Amino acid sequence: MSAQPVKSAAKKPATLFDKLKAQVSQPLSWVVAAACLAPLAVLIYQTVTDNATANPIRYLTIQTGKIALILLVLSLACTPIVTLTNWKTATKLKRPLGLYGFLYVCAHLGVFTFDNGLLDGAIDVGAVFSAIVEKRFAIAGFLAFCLLVPLAITSTKGWQKRLGKRWKNLHKLAYVIAPIAVLHFAWLVKSIIVRPEPIAWGVVVALLLIARIPRVRKAIVDFRTRYVRFGSAPRAAR
Repeated sequence: MSAQPVKSAAKKPATLFDKLKAQVSQPLSWVVAAACLAPLAVLIYQTVTDNATANPIRYLTIQTGKIALILLVLSLACTPIVTLTNWKTATKLKRPLGLYGFLYVCAHLGVFTFDNGLLDGAIDVGAVFSAIVEKRFAIAGFLAFCLLVPLAITSTKGWQKRLGKRWKNLHKLAYVIAPIAVLHFAWLVKSIIVRPEPIAWGVVVALLLIARIPRVRKAIVDFRTRYVRFGSAPRAAR
């Protein structure tokens, strides 16, 4: 009597909990999560305890926007960091930094919606739309948000496989989103002379985008391999 072949159990699709568990099992992921979520916890605490300055709405708008910009720029910086230092782990930080940045963008938009659309305890969509159209900084910010949505949705490996080569082309929108976000910030603070931060962010974003140009990237790699040594060089055998 021949032995029946044992059928292998069908592999269950990974649930969201499984993906999160695999993600947080890495110590670096814990550090990134703590660093990214700590400012949000502080903002929530300040709001609940009435310590969000005399104008809490403006304070929350500025702070959530700044944190979102910082995280999005850090996500954009991951590839140039690898080019400059050959620290390939930085590529693993690109996705979580981008997603946490999107979280703060949503919070930023939520505060704006609450400030401009709350009428009689309900959100007036028409009032929100009018506020966006009437203010140029709001138009730029909403455009950046709309461009970020497909990137956040397709950030999983499953979408990466489905889209194939189109996935990389889609995520090149990040190169457009970062300058728009800087422009949004510049128009929001209004006075660039008094507050030079938008100019500084613009310079940083410009350098990060220049570093992605193939010729510039190759020059950086050549410079790194010829003149820079990260870590000690191996000793010659005796």
